[in-house]
Amino acid sequence: MTKGSPFAVLIATAVTLSCSAPQPTPPDADVEARIDALLGQMTLEEKVGQMNQYSSFHDLTGPAPEEERARARLDDLKAGRVGSMLNVLGAEATRAAQKEAVEGSRLGIPLIFGYDVIHGYRTIFPVPLGEAASWDLEAIEASARVAATEAAAAGVHWTFAPMVDICRDARWGRIMEGAGEDPFLGARIAAARVRGFQGASLSDLDSIAACAKHYAAYGLAEGGRDYNTVDISEQTLRNVVLPPFHAAEEAGVATFMNSFNEIGGVPSTASVHLQREILKGEWGFEGFVVSDWGSIGELVAHGVAADLTQAAQLAVEAGSDMDMEAQAYVSHLVELVESGRVEEARVDDAVRRILRIKFALGLFDDPYRYSDSEREKALLLTEEHLAAARDVARKSIVLLKNEGGILPLEKGGTIAVIGPFAADKNAALGSWRGQAIPDSAVSLVEGIQAAVGSDATVLHAEGVPLIAGTQDFGAAPTFVEDDRSGFPAALDAARRADVVVLALGEGAFQSGEARSQADIGLKGLQDELLREVLAVNENVVVVLTAGRPLVITHVAGSAPAILNAWLLGSEAGHAIADVLFGDYNPSGKLPASFPRSVGQIPVYYAHKNTGRPATPGNVFSSRYIDMPNEPLYPFGYGLSYTTFEYSAPRLSAAEMTPGGSVEVTATVKNTGERVGTEVVQLYVRDLVGSVTRPVKELKGFRRVTLEPGESKDVSFTLEAPDLAFFTAEGKWEAEPGDFVAFVGPNSRDTQEAPFTLK
Repeated sequence: MTKGSPFAVLIATAVTLSCSAPQPTPPDADVEARIDALLGQMTLEEKVGQMNQYSSFHDLTGPAPEEERARARLDDLKAGRVGSMLNVLGAEATRAAQKEAVEGSRLGIPLIFGYDVIHGYRTIFPVPLGEAASWDLEAIEASARVAATEAAAAGVHWTFAPMVDICRDARWGRIMEGAGEDPFLGARIAAARVRGFQGASLSDLDSIAACAKHYAAYGLAEGGRDYNTVDISEQTLRNVVLPPFHAAEEAGVATFMNSFNEIGGVPSTASVHLQREILKGEWGFEGFVVSDWGSIGELVAHGVAADLTQAAQLAVEAGSDMDMEAQAYVSHLVELVESGRVEEARVDDAVRRILRIKFALGLFDDPYRYSDSEREKALLLTEEHLAAARDVARKSIVLLKNEGGILPLEKGGTIAVIGPFAADKNAALGSWRGQAIPDSAVSLVEGIQAAVGSDATVLHAEGVPLIAGTQDFGAAPTFVEDDRSGFPAALDAARRADVVVLALGEGAFQSGEARSQADIGLKGLQDELLREVLAVNENVVVVLTAGRPLVITHVAGSAPAILNAWLLGSEAGHAIADVLFGDYNPSGKLPASFPRSVGQIPVYYAHKNTGRPATPGNVFSSRYIDMPNEPLYPFGYGLSYTTFEYSAPRLSAAEMTPGGSVEVTATVKNTGERVGTEVVQLYVRDLVGSVTRPVKELKGFRRVTLEPGESKDVSFTLEAPDLAFFTAEGKWEAEPGDFVAFVGPNSRDTQEAPFTLK
C-alpha cells in the first residue's frame, strides 16, 4: 500500500481519534490458556472477524476496492471484524493499521499482515524454479532468510510462500514459483524455505510466518491452464503431490493456503479429505489454513455452492480457517452458526489456530514490534543482501550446451551482446517480485562490462524487441512479430565481434500467475534473429532468460553454447557474467525437464513403464512415431566447465532388512582441468509393487566440489522408509521385493546396482 493511498489516509485520520490502549497480557501465561481466556471474552461476531482477511486499498493480487468500500473496511477494523490484512506495506502503514485494530477495537486483538514474498522483498533473488536448479539447500534457505529479514523490517508478519506445488507441465505459468517436477527435491526445498522464512523462532524480529501453498495439486491443472480442473488418483495425490506439503508441515510451517482447483469434483477449498482428514488429522497440523484470493466465493462458480452463504458453510466445515477477500465468513458465518447449520466449535477451532500464530509472532506482547521505520531503512537492499543474491543467482545457472568448449569466455577482444534481454533491467526481477525497485536488476550488458572493464570492447544491439509497450502484471503481453528494423545493427555488431552473447527468452510476466501458454517456444522474431546472427558469426553463446522450461529444439540444434539463466533477480547481470567468464564454474542442474515439443507435455523422468514400454522399432509400444519420448534435456541435467567420471555404484549389502540399511557408494572423479562442483544424484526403482511404480525416483543428492584429478567416494544410505509409498492397501510403507539403485549426474545418464528388501 502506498503512503498516500486513500485507505492509508483513512487509517491515519482515524488513528488520531483513538485513545484506548491495548490490554497487557501476562508474559508468563501459557499460550493455550491465554487463547482460552480470550475466546471466552469474544462475541461470535468478533470470532468470525478473526477469520476475515482484507486487502489494502492499493493491492497487487486482485481488484482494488473503491473508496466507499475502503471506509467500510475501516469500520470493520474498529469493530474487530478483521483478523488479517494483506498488501499493507511499510513500517509506517502497518503501524497505522495495527494501531486502529488494537486501540480502536473492544478486545485489541492485533492484525497479522501478509504479503507475497516469493523470491525476495526488496532484494530480489532468482525465481523459485531457478533457485531449485542450484540443488543447494543452504543457499535456498539463506535466500528465504534474507527475504524474511527485509519483509519483517517493512512490517510484514506472514508470507504466502513457499509454493510447493509439483508441476510437470511447463505451459503452467506458475511453474516458476515452485521447485519443479520431483516430489523428493521439492520436499527438501520446501523444508529449506520454511526454515529460512521462519528462522529459529517466529518470535524473532527477523522471522515471518510461512505458508505452504497451494493445497493441493494446483500444479497438475489440465492443459497447464491456470485455475483449471485436476483429476488424479489417491496414489498420485499421496505419492507425488503431498510429499512437499508434508515436509513443510514437519518443518513447522505456520500456515497452509488451499488451492483454486478441484480434485475429482471437489474444490480444494471445500475438501474435508484434504484439510480435516489429512492435514489436521493424519499430520496433526496446528496452524491455520487460509483460502486463496476469493476461492471460497468461487465455490459458487465451481457449481458446488448455490450462493455465498452455502460457500461459507462448505469451506468452514472443510477446515478453511481464514477467508481471503471473498467476504463469505464476515457476511454469513454468524448467521450460519446462529441458525444451527454450523457448529460454533468449528469457528472456535479456526480462531484458536489463528490466535496461536499471532501469539507465536509475539504480536500480543507488542503489536508494533515489526513496524520500525529506522530498522526498515537499515535492512532493505543492503550490500550483504545483494551479495547473497548474486551468489544464489550464479548457483542457479544451468549450462545446457558447450560445444567445442566455447565457454568460458576470455576477458578480451570484442564481445557483442545482442537480443531483447541484453540491456533489459526488468525481466530478471520476474513475476511476484515483492517490492523490487522497477528496472533495478543488473542487466547482462552491465554485468559483462563490469567483468571485463577496459580489457575488452563490448558492443550492444537489441536486434529485435520482444514485447510491445510496457510489461505489466495485470495484462498479457503483446509480442512484436514484424519489426526487423534492429537487425542491421545487430548483424553489424555480430560481424565485428569475436564472440556473440545472444540474450533470448521470455519477459518477466510471461510466467507467473495467469500466465499459462499453449506455445512455450521463443516468441516474436527471436529464432529468426538467432539464425541471422549465426550466419555471420558462429561463435554464439545463447543466454536464456525465462521462468519456465522452454521448447528450444532449434536453439539446441544450432547454437554452440547455451546457458539457462532463468529470471535471476537483482544481481542477474553480474551472476551471468561470473559464469560466462569462468569466475564461477556452473553447477546448476535442471529441476524440471525441457521438452522437445509442447506435444510431449507432460514430460517428466519419473514416468510409469506401462504395459507396453517404449521399444525402438516397435510401433505397438508407448512411443511417438515422430520424435523420441525423452525430453530434450532431462531432469537433473547440467554441465560444468570441467568433466566428471562416475564409477558403477557399489552396495554395502545385496539385501536390506526392514530395520536395516544399504549404503550406496560411487566414486566420482574430476577428469578436467578446473575445480568444479557436481551434484551427484541417487535414484531408485521398485521393480514390483502393489500399484505400478515409476521407472526411477530421486532418493538422494550430494553437492561435491573436486579439484582437477581429485576423486571422492560419495555415499548414500538407504533405509526402508526411503522406499515407502502409498500402497494399494492405503498405507505409507515399503513393500518387500527387488529394487535397483542408480547413481549419476542426471536422471538419464546413470549406472545401476540391484538389491532386495526382505
